[in-house]
Amino acid sequence: MSIDRENIHSVLVYVGLDRLGDGLLKLPFARGLRTAFPNAHLTWFAGKETSVYAGVLAPLVADVIDEVIEYGGVGLHPSEMLKRQPLKDRRFDIVIDTQRIFWTSLSAWRIRHGQFISPAAKFLLSSVKPGNGYKSPKAMQRQMLDLLEIASGMTFETPTKLNLDFPQAHHDMAAQLLPVGPCYIGFAPGSGGRPKCWPLNRYIALAELAEARGAVPVFLIGPQEEEWAAEIKAKLPNALLPLQYGNGAAAHGYNPLFTMALGSRLTAAVSNDSGIAHMLAVAGVPLIVLYGPTVYEKFPPMTDVITVIRAEKYGSRDMTAIPLDDVNQALQTMLASAPAS
Repeated sequence: MSIDRENIHSVLVYVGLDRLGDGLLKLPFARGLRTAFPNAHLTWFAGKETSVYAGVLAPLVADVIDEVIEYGGVGLHPSEMLKRQPLKDRRFDIVIDTQRIFWTSLSAWRIRHGQFISPAAKFLLSSVKPGNGYKSPKAMQRQMLDLLEIASGMTFETPTKLNLDFPQAHHDMAAQLLPVGPCYIGFAPGSGGRPKCWPLNRYIALAELAEARGAVPVFLIGPQEEEWAAEIKAKLPNALLPLQYGNGAAAHGYNPLFTMALGSRLTAAVSNDSGIAHMLAVAGVPLIVLYGPTVYEKFPPMTDVITVIRAEKYGSRDMTAIPLDDVNQALQTMLASAPAS
């Protein structure tokens, strides 16, 4: 089916919700929407909850997404299909449903539309379908870009990096906290779930080894792990914790754009599978990511310089299975190939 993209004037994208890592991985899709449909009013519809595109990541999509609707009441429970039509006073030329639960797609399908694109039940409800033999990719980011290709008829490559502009104020503050000169190595020991965390004492031991080689350890600690800050500072007095200590550190409010600005000043970083890992990837930091219970292939960080270390290589999906020596060796190898600053 040929699509007259110039005459598409309204597009709605349905998502259940967007957490920070989701929002970063969806950026190529969001930016691709504007390329695909240059004249359309683009509506991002979070049917279940909130979207970071209405909050902390809003500056990164302000030039591509015209409207974000949160708590849209679609995808919460099958009984909603007995209620009134969602957004009943509005109609969209294209509705793109990004998830795969069939009853949720049925609920989203009730939004008035010209074309409906959805991968649920092998594109059963979709106005446009992929060709015979199509296999859904493992990576969520590629799945979404495939939907955009199906909806637009265009081709979108999977990016390994994004060129994003962060507010100058974040760059200025990052420069104050991490001034030019030292080799800064980042360590991100937290995550949204503690089973995804490599033991803190191993991060501290790894940072001690890096410090002994002349690097300055920089720990990026989120609000869920603030209690770790004092322990890190006690064992590594010269380590930097720019989100907790330093002139102006308290003013950032854990803004992810500021964390990315800090990341842009690191030579390399080690992280668990976490939102901070995705922030560092977007910032362009050479990255080592440690995986245990989670699957790298579904949500790979967006970077072309990455070393993945999986606990299952050592016979377990528990993060404690990953040995310190192997992570230390991977870090030394990455630093050896890093360009001179």
